[in-house]
This record gives sequence, structure tokens and C-alpha cells, in this order.
Amino acid sequence: MTDETAAPTDPTDRPGLLLIVDAANVVGSVPDGWWRDRRGAAERLRDRLAADGLPGHDGPVDIVLVVEGAARGVASVPGVRVEDAPGSGDDHMVGLVAAAGERPVLVVTADRGLRRRVTGLGADVTGPRTVRP
Repeated sequence: MTDETAAPTDPTDRPGLLLIVDAANVVGSVPDGWWRDRRGAAERLRDRLAADGLPGHDGPVDIVLVVEGAARGVASVPGVRVEDAPGSGDDHMVGLVAAAGERPVLVVTADRGLRRRVTGLGADVTGPRTVRP
């Protein structure tokens, strides 16, 4: 017998907004020395997202931070699921948007190519300033 009220573990299966954050693009939007420690920069972004969520949004939000390259290996924390892109971070984020189905999705990136790809799948897009102080 299954518990119908149990919360799914995959954030793409839950109701409410799915926020997908392009870690490389967001941390790279401010020249603060992130290139010396890409993993540390991703961890700081993860912690800020966990503390602040999505400013200005009152409903439920599931946050997925997508990391790639030298930033891989950042652990998830309560409130933020971190996913290592096995290859291209852009391809991984497009896959997450496609898997979300009818669920509302907001992707945080300034990458023009990624913006076109995810809006073509029905996602909304916003720039890095939405989640940067």
C-alpha cells in the first residue's frame, strides 16, 4: 500500500513553481573572483538561494541549481537541490524543463541560446539579478 500524501522526492514532480538556476551564468555575472574557486562560488550561490528563495514570489518554489565543470560536487541543502550536469549544463537544464511538463518553470540565466531553448518549451526566463544581491 502506498501513501498518497507522501511528498515526491523529485522537484520536477511537485506542484508550484520550479526554479532552475544556471549556476555558471549567475556566478559569472559579477566579477568577484569566482574563477579562482568555482565550486566555492556555486556553494555561496546555493546558500543564498536557500536563505532567500525567490525574492518577490510568495507561492511554493522548488529550487534546482545546475552546476557543471569545476563546480560539480556541490551538495544539496534543504531548500535547494543541486544537480551536476553530466555534460552540458544547458542541455541538462533543457531536459529539466522538458520533464516539468505543464508545471510552471522559471529559468535564471542570461545565456541567449539557453533562453531560446527553454522558452520554446514553455518556460519563463529571468536574468541573474533576480537571485543576486
